[in-house]
Amino acid sequence: MASITFDRFRENYLNAGYTARSWLLTLDHKRIAVLYMISITFFFFVGGFAAVLFRLELLTPQADLVSLDNYNRLFTVHGIIMIFFFLVPAIPSVLGNFLIPLMIGARDLAYPRLNLASWYLFMIGGFITFGAVVFGGVDTGWTFYTPYSSGYTNTAVVATIVGVFIAGISTILTGLNFIVTIHKLRAPGMTWSRLPLFVWSHYATSLIFILATPVLGVSLLLVVAERLLGIGIFDPSRGGDPVLFQHLFWFYSHPAVYIMVLPAMGVISELIAAFSRRRVFGYTFVALASLAIAFIGFLVWGHHMFVAGQSAFNAAIFSGLSFLVAIPSAVKVFNWTATLYKGSISLDTPMLYALGFIGLFVIGGLTGLFVASLALDVHVHDTYFVVAHFHYIMVGASVMAYLGGIHYWWPKISGRTYPEWWGRISAALIFAGFNLTFFPQFILGYQGMPRRYATYPEEFQVLNVMSTAGASIVSLGYLLPLIYLIWSLRTGERVGPNPWRVSGLEWTTSSPPPTENFSTIPVVTAEAYTDFPEDDEDE
Repeated sequence: MASITFDRFRENYLNAGYTARSWLLTLDHKRIAVLYMISITFFFFVGGFAAVLFRLELLTPQADLVSLDNYNRLFTVHGIIMIFFFLVPAIPSVLGNFLIPLMIGARDLAYPRLNLASWYLFMIGGFITFGAVVFGGVDTGWTFYTPYSSGYTNTAVVATIVGVFIAGISTILTGLNFIVTIHKLRAPGMTWSRLPLFVWSHYATSLIFILATPVLGVSLLLVVAERLLGIGIFDPSRGGDPVLFQHLFWFYSHPAVYIMVLPAMGVISELIAAFSRRRVFGYTFVALASLAIAFIGFLVWGHHMFVAGQSAFNAAIFSGLSFLVAIPSAVKVFNWTATLYKGSISLDTPMLYALGFIGLFVIGGLTGLFVASLALDVHVHDTYFVVAHFHYIMVGASVMAYLGGIHYWWPKISGRTYPEWWGRISAALIFAGFNLTFFPQFILGYQGMPRRYATYPEEFQVLNVMSTAGASIVSLGYLLPLIYLIWSLRTGERVGPNPWRVSGLEWTTSSPPPTENFSTIPVVTAEAYTDFPEDDEDE
């Protein structure tokens, strides 16, 4: 093995300036990604703390920890913060921001100032929403269902919607920046057939950002207009139609599922290839599956409304399309499995997270077929079955991928390693704790326990206690990476450009990368995932 030498005082994006001004006015995509990482970590723990509180409430059948009104506020805080300020932006804004220019051989995103503006908009929207949901006590749930949200609750709905609207503009700017960057700034030789699958997944996600987010924005502005001006849009007492809001909201929010999952799939493709040391099986099919998921995702919003009064014909069409969208998702899972077959697999921390993602995603995806079935959905609609299905996909799978990606690219981001043993423990705790938290909820839902209730019949208590116990385990699993990754910034072993000995342009530059990414723009001469060097080349 070659010896590793490096200049610890070599300029990189982290030591290019230490003042607050140098960070807050930076145009470097890598620094902006770090700013996003810090921001969404804060929002993650805010949303997670609310979840811990209402899980503690559900330890007993009676509402003996918080009042019924405060219980409604807790699950609203959890939903709004976790979805709009963690799950939607996490992988694109952190890993996508940091890695896309490095992966395609560019020196930055196409619009650096727009990138910085998107972070400021995210922060403005985040703190407006944080103040509204925490101090104003919003109780509508993250879906803002009308007519309750538009005229019947006295909580800070308008301020919350304004915050979410501003954050939505931030995601649109991010998506626009990614699309232009991928089209225009690819290095010579970086053809579409050579793009890393991480980039393909973010390209598909960016299309959803641009096409779907404006629909949510307009829908929420109509809620504000009805609430402030008394215009009859959604409230039946004013001549409005509440089902119209559901159509508009889910037209965005079902593609938003893939905003959260598609980037995660891109991360998993990178991890599976790296730690099985094989080219991703069926690269072209996996890449096209990302675009197929993005396209079909716009056509299935009605499966959230099987009991909302739409016609039986519409329901049958949406049911069929919901089964159809499972096909490209299954293509990815089968191709990852085929990549693992006869691979030289190493069970490092990122790989454990990747395998955990596959396990949770398969459970979430299969139960998605349950709720896509018309007859069964009537039985489990608005029960804990839906809560469990949603969390297996959105939280379990997406967070596993996010943490897997953070661990995989942490040496590139920080220039240092983390304690591998603690990383494996955290991955195991999260996987075990998550299953203990949410698998009992499938049973609860099938037995008829409705979601969003602070009280329940005593026969459901054992399963709820199991779920709360699992939440305590998964909370510890989430807390550990925060501790040891911060610890590694000072004490972690320094690394060279390619500590994992894998392929990819991001591994050809120093760790951490210099401000300009590459001293000269690289020329790409091979397809992705074809070169896995056997010896360290970190000199």
